[in-house]
Amino acid sequence: MAGISNSEFLNKVIPYGFDVATLGGYSLDAPTIEASRKIVERGRKEFDFPLDKIFSHIENEVASIKKVHNDVKVSANVRATTPQPIIDVGKIKDLDIVEINCHCRQEEIIDIGCGQNMLKRPDLKEFISEIVDGVNCEVSVKIRANVDGVDTLEIAKLIEDAGADYLHIDAMKKNVFDADYDLVKKVCESTKIKVIGNNSLNCEDNIKKMIDTGVYGFSIARAVILGNLNFNISQF
Repeated sequence: MAGISNSEFLNKVIPYGFDVATLGGYSLDAPTIEASRKIVERGRKEFDFPLDKIFSHIENEVASIKKVHNDVKVSANVRATTPQPIIDVGKIKDLDIVEINCHCRQEEIIDIGCGQNMLKRPDLKEFISEIVDGVNCEVSVKIRANVDGVDTLEIAKLIEDAGADYLHIDAMKKNVFDADYDLVKKVCESTKIKVIGNNSLNCEDNIKKMIDTGVYGFSIARAVILGNLNFNISQF
């Protein structure tokens, strides 16, 4: 989560049973960095690094995790208006996964066509494919489900066709305080991409419901940050 998921935090929680640790999300180019700065100014936590420091920062963060937990995959969730900055991150030594952020719903990010508005880009498939072809690591795409004007299932198929290794889906459903498990199941049944389920995974029952959809794995952030995780992830 923005402003929180750094190496110091991740090194503390990895021993609870996580096999992938995700840094970020990070803004990588002038438009997204300016949007992050505006978010910080209105009081929301957000990673805010200038363009000349962000890439070395991510490199150092990856190294900090690998130094302590060499057996854990490290992912970096990033956003940019063009593929090249994401490709550059995807070449960082020891980074296992670069994750394209098509998920953020902060107004400042949406206004520049990033975050969940990436799902409406007519060239999204080409954007992802260029990254897949240019990096030295696996590629994940994180999306928000049930975005107005977006067919989540069709987007999932597009991301698979673009060559991404993982689809990380925040199965959010409007006015429902639980994940859209039915939608996740449809995605899993309709694609062969490795699906990572997310949303409302704050108890064992919800994790079991997510696993039953057929996901390859699941992600947890908020429950960990809030200290509500009272079980070991590795049991699943």
